[in-house]
Amino acid sequence: MSAKAKKSTSEDALKSKLSRAREINITVTGRKSGRAISNPVWFVVEGAKLYLVPVNGADTQWYKNVLENPSVQIEASGQKTEVRPVPMADAKKVAEVAEKFREKYGAGDIKKYYAKLDVALVADLA
Repeated sequence: MSAKAKKSTSEDALKSKLSRAREINITVTGRKSGRAISNPVWFVVEGAKLYLVPVNGADTQWYKNVLENPSVQIEASGQKTEVRPVPMADAKKVAEVAEKFREKYGAGDIKKYYAKLDVALVADLA
């Protein structure tokens, strides 16, 4: 199997697992410690885009780490890949992502768990 075909198969397996998962683990590099730090997070996938919203907005530690080192490993049901999420702070775009989260998880849970909706991240899965 060619490297390209193998990568495509791996991406398909990841997308399949993401489609059934309620949360994923992300691993970021600590901006001060340099250590790998893992956190379970909620997410939304739309097409080849993965959206993340930190629960405490720009004050969230893993978000601050991503700003410092944008390489993030995501893991869903044993399937892992590396992504480079791009931060979004535009209020309109963040509101659109927050709405995707409300559709997936319910408005009540988003209101309950997300203290601040001032930033979001988007990563390409393809």
